[in-house]
Formats: sequence, structure tokens, C-alpha cells
Amino acid sequence: MIVERRKTDSRRPLRQTLLLALVLMLLSEGSAQAYIGPGAGFAVGSTVVAFFLAFLSGLAAIFLWPIRWALRSFRGRRAMARARVKRFVILGLDGMEPTLAEKFMAEGKMPNLSRLKDEGSYNKLGTTAPPLSPVAWSSFLTGCNPGKHNIFDFLTRDKRNYLPLLSSVSIGDVSRKLKIGKYEIPMGKPNIRLLRKGKPFWNVLGEHGIFSNIIRVPITFPPERFRGVLLSAMCVPDLRGSQGTFSYYSTRSADSAEHIGGEQIHVERQGDVVKSYLIGPDNTMKKDAGSMKCPFEVRITGPGEGVLKVGGETIRLRKGEYTPWVNVTFKAGLGIKVQGICEFLLQSTEPEFELYVTPIQIDPNKPAMPVSHPSVFATYLSKNQGRFATLGLAEDTWGLNATLLGDDDFLHQCNEADAEREVMFFDALEKVRRGLCVCVFDGTDRVQHMFWRYIDAEHPAHSGQAEEQHRDAIEQLYVRMDDLVGRTMKKCEGNGTVLMVISDHGFNSFRRGIDLNVWLEENGYLKLKPDGLGKKYLAGVDWSQTKAYCLGLAGIWLNIKGRESQGIVEPSEADALRDEICDKLTGLRDEEKGEMAISRAFNSHKIYRGPYKGESQDIIVGYNKGYRVSWEAAIGQQTDKLFHDNTKAWSGDHCIDPKLVPGVLFCNRKIRAENPRLMDLGPTVLDMFGVDVPKIMDGQSVGVSDADGSFSSNGHSTNGKNAPTEAVGAS
Repeated sequence: MIVERRKTDSRRPLRQTLLLALVLMLLSEGSAQAYIGPGAGFAVGSTVVAFFLAFLSGLAAIFLWPIRWALRSFRGRRAMARARVKRFVILGLDGMEPTLAEKFMAEGKMPNLSRLKDEGSYNKLGTTAPPLSPVAWSSFLTGCNPGKHNIFDFLTRDKRNYLPLLSSVSIGDVSRKLKIGKYEIPMGKPNIRLLRKGKPFWNVLGEHGIFSNIIRVPITFPPERFRGVLLSAMCVPDLRGSQGTFSYYSTRSADSAEHIGGEQIHVERQGDVVKSYLIGPDNTMKKDAGSMKCPFEVRITGPGEGVLKVGGETIRLRKGEYTPWVNVTFKAGLGIKVQGICEFLLQSTEPEFELYVTPIQIDPNKPAMPVSHPSVFATYLSKNQGRFATLGLAEDTWGLNATLLGDDDFLHQCNEADAEREVMFFDALEKVRRGLCVCVFDGTDRVQHMFWRYIDAEHPAHSGQAEEQHRDAIEQLYVRMDDLVGRTMKKCEGNGTVLMVISDHGFNSFRRGIDLNVWLEENGYLKLKPDGLGKKYLAGVDWSQTKAYCLGLAGIWLNIKGRESQGIVEPSEADALRDEICDKLTGLRDEEKGEMAISRAFNSHKIYRGPYKGESQDIIVGYNKGYRVSWEAAIGQQTDKLFHDNTKAWSGDHCIDPKLVPGVLFCNRKIRAENPRLMDLGPTVLDMFGVDVPKIMDGQSVGVSDADGSFSSNGHSTNGKNAPTEAVGAS
């Protein structure tokens, strides 16, 4: 969907538009915005001095802009003099599977990708080990193997207590607070650190005066400064500091009010009225104040209909229809307000009342924390197209897993997120005529995760769920993405633009989960306490007798002395133990199904290079098709079975042997490389713009042809060295 806008001069620099938005924002009235919560670690408010300094900084930026623009234009002209391309566009379709793309192209259902292949090139694209989105996209944007960018999974572990932590970002509270009576006023900014290392290739472009527009590339939060604009993606938290906590309100009694990824709240119906509250972040301005709340009420006006009142707004509800994004405000005190956005979905009024609310997200129009660079870029996008999802994982897979959402409800979220992103992407293509545009769409990943059960007749979740209207959900998604590719191709014709359509990995079925902690226990590497069975987050493990443990999606950690707080493995013995466990795991069979469950296991210290390889799991597990780590093992919850049927809606996955799930690479020009890898694409862009590839990068230019089909670059030899093949899982 493309939003219709008044015709403007497409050559108008985006920087001017952003500065105008900054002026309007500084001059407009509004509440102080903040982000709260010790878990998220964001300050409640800012001091008057801080606001005054921010105001002066904004004014300085406005007055100095002409000088900076002139200097950058001069540098940009010098850089573009060496370039063999005016513009480079990368359209990321997260998780697009080569076998499905090839099948649909052969059937004539994806004519635009077929044309892109015939007129240019098509290759399978080597992914990373492990082939997880945060790992893969980090290698894409840095051009490095994981040993240099420090991202090895969604999760890592706290070495002090073995609890899970986000691998990509650390969020801490402010260090100083001013106490005034019952209030505690933060003095300074919270400590938000990006744990991904390495320099994105668009930062390198910016150092040479080349502008970039980067939309929703994973592992870009918090946003870094560079010459360009960027909207962050994966790992942007919701307003509560979590990675997405939905709420479900019901008059129905439940055995358990807890759901992974959300919470169920019991409500009472008084006549035709239901009253409750939205749960916000913790109010750290008041000691022991707990979570802030925003009251709301629903007046039921008929079967499947109602009127929602929240924060002064009145919104009509209809069963099965999402509301638009609704502004919600939480009051912290002293005039400080915390603003977010969410959507409501009325699911039932009779015989029970049931209402679903999406995770409350950071409002892009008045962001409580920076989700973009510059911070006003999110405001510009919101003014341009209306409010949009800012949460890193905006599509609520957990709501569908818990069956609190239906298939149609989930698909709505996926389609809406892609539609919002499409407006941003085409706006970037309109504004940026020279430089780099990158945009990643998540729908391909999310829909395949949740709807693979409809295309795998052998899947444990397939029976009884194959509703006719959803059997073709993945195919329809691919057809829709092909249409997006076609419209993108038209925007890239005849103006010296190189277009690439890529995916970070492929996809496969997830039928059976493997509890690696059970395997470790059976093989003498892990010991449980007498009452340890069933406890989460490794709380049931006897560390005094445990040499290895599983946490997260990618593999196994050793309990090394001097590294983990209760380690028992001598560092001198660690490498031999890694090799021993790898040898035993490789070829592990599922005797009940008569299949190989694990293709191979990797000693991470032998496949990664770089200063951060010691932060990785000690063993990376390459599962066979149909298998993955079990849900329980991923969160350190011990079970009594090695293999488990996966009966959740989350039925497809890519956390397997990287050789089994390569991505795709389409290009509107020929490429020289026979086996391109995801981490080669950044160096390729640098090469096309005439910028030397930094020696720290492992990737190499794939060798893109000039417009006339000739090759001016050797390709795959730009920086004169090769990274280890297994470090990125290339086949």
C-alpha cells in the first residue's frame, strides 16, 4: 500500500525535511516524554537544564546546517567521482526460502523475481552459523564473522548467575537521582549500550560523504550516529522495557493467568460496562510505586460491538477488527507523562467479554527514547504517514502460540507492519537519488514461522488446523512480496541504480524439539538438584557437578572456572571438552522417528575469528531439517524427555545447520562470485561506490557488473583475504 500524498519536489534533500520537523517539534507544546522502568533502565524525565541544552543543540544544528551541507556535498562529490553506481538499493525479505521462491517462479507466480533473475542474476546466499536473524543481519551490516561483531544468538547468559540476557543491547538505569520528598528525579541519561561490535558499512560510506537511508535493519538499536537516517528494528523494546508484552482481558476464569510473552487479566462486567487498566512501565520517580496504569472502559453496545474510552479518546470497537493505533498516556507525577501507542482487538462480548491489546509501543511521533537517527527521523516518518509499530518484533507470535489470537488476527499484524514499512521504503526511494537505501521486511519470516504447519503434512500441528483459507498463506505472501519487488524495480529503472533482493537465511519445518540439557545429563555433563526438574532459567542445576549446559537457541556453554561464577571446567581442558561434545552430538539420531536429528556440531573457537569469539557459545549445534532446540531447553527448563513434538503454531524455523537454509540473492546486474555470502554484500556496496573495504571486514565484493554488463572489479578479492568458510556457514 502506498499512501497518497501531495506532490512535492522529489529532489528536496531529506535533511531539510528533517530540520523542518525538528523546528516544529521544538516550537510545539507538549508534555515531557520519558521512558521508565528499572528493567528497561530509562530515566523518567529530564531536567530543565537538559531540555534547554537540547533546545540550544537543535538551534545550533539549524544555523550550522548550511556549512555542514556544503562540506558534505563537497566530500560527496569527491566520493561519487570514484563510484560506478549512483544509487544502491537493498530490499531485504527476511527468511525467504530458496526452494519456495524457485517453485513459485517456476509456476509463474513470481514473475518479477523471474525477470530480475533473467535480466540480472540469482544465487543462493551463504548465511551464518548459527543462521539466526540477529547473527546473520549483524554479519550483513558489518561484513564480519560473529567473532568480530559479538552477536551469536538472541540470548546470552549472565556469567554471574546464569540467567538469560539479550545479546544485542544492555539497558541500565541512570547513575544519579535527585531526591525531593517522595520523588526521585533522574539526573542524566540512562545507560543504553549496543553490544554488537563492528562498524556498519553505511557508516564507512558516510565517512566518505555518501548518504544512506536505512529502514528497520535488525540489530541497529540503539541507533548509531552516521551520515544518513536510520529507523531501528529488532531489539527495540516496548514501553515496559520488554521485547513485547501483550495483554488479554477476559471475564472468563483461567487456570493460569500467565502466558509466555503476555498476561491475562481478569475483568468483571457491570451491566454493559467493563472497566480495567493498561499496564505501563514502572514508575521509578516514586520509590516502590510499581507499574503505572492507564484506566480504560468498554461500554458494550450490542453483540460484538462496543465503545472504548481511554485517555480522553472514544473509539468504536467491532468484533474481529483492530482499532487504529491509539495514544495512551501514563502519569508519573510532577507533570511527567509517558506516552505510547497500542491497538485493541475486541474478540467477544457474549457469553464472555474478551479483549486483546497489543504490546504498548514507543510512540514514533513523540518517541520516549531514540528509535531512530537522528531522533527526529521517527517523528518525520510519523508526520508523513501516521503512527506505526516501533517494537523490534512487532508481530505477536506469542499471542498466536497461546491461541489468544487467531490466524487472521496475526496475519493482520504482519500485513500492517509490512504496509507501514512499504510507505517508508518508497519515500526513501523518492528522496534518495544518490547513495544507499536499505529496507528489511519481516513478514516473510513471521508468516513462515507461524504457518509452516499448513504446508507440512507431517507436522504435529498440522492435523485439524489446515483451514482452507490459510493453506496458501505462505504462497500468497510470496506473491505479494513479488509485487513489491516489481514496483521496486520500476523505481530503480534507468537511473544508474543497482538493486539487490536478499534474505538473511532460508526456512524449514520445525517438527521436533531436542532438550539438550537432558542429553547433557544423560551423558554425564550436567547434574540436576533433587528438586530441579521443571525449574526455569537453569535454577534446577547443580553447578558443582555440571560441566556444560544449554540456554538459548544456538548451542551449549561450558561451565568454565574463572569465567562462570560457579565454573568447574579448567580452562586448559575446555577445548578438548568442546571437541568431545561435538563428536558425540554430530549425527545424533531420533530413534522414535528413525531420523538424524543433528547434522553436525561446531567448536565455536575453531569456526570464529576475532576478539569476541570467547563470548560465543562453546558449541554451535547444526540441527537437521525438522529439528531445533526444544522450547524448554531454550529457557533452561529441564524436562524428562530428550525429544518433544512441537505442537505450537510456531511450526517453521531456521535454527538448523546453515548449509540447509541458505538465503537468496537476486540482482538486476550480473555478479561474478559463484558462492556469495551474506557478509559479502557490505563490501560489495563499498566497492561499487569506490570506497576501499576496511581490512577488518571478512566479506569481499561479489563483483557486480557495470551497466553495460562488463566487470570493472575483480570481485571476491577486494580485501585480499578469506574468512573461514564455516564461520558463516557457506556451503
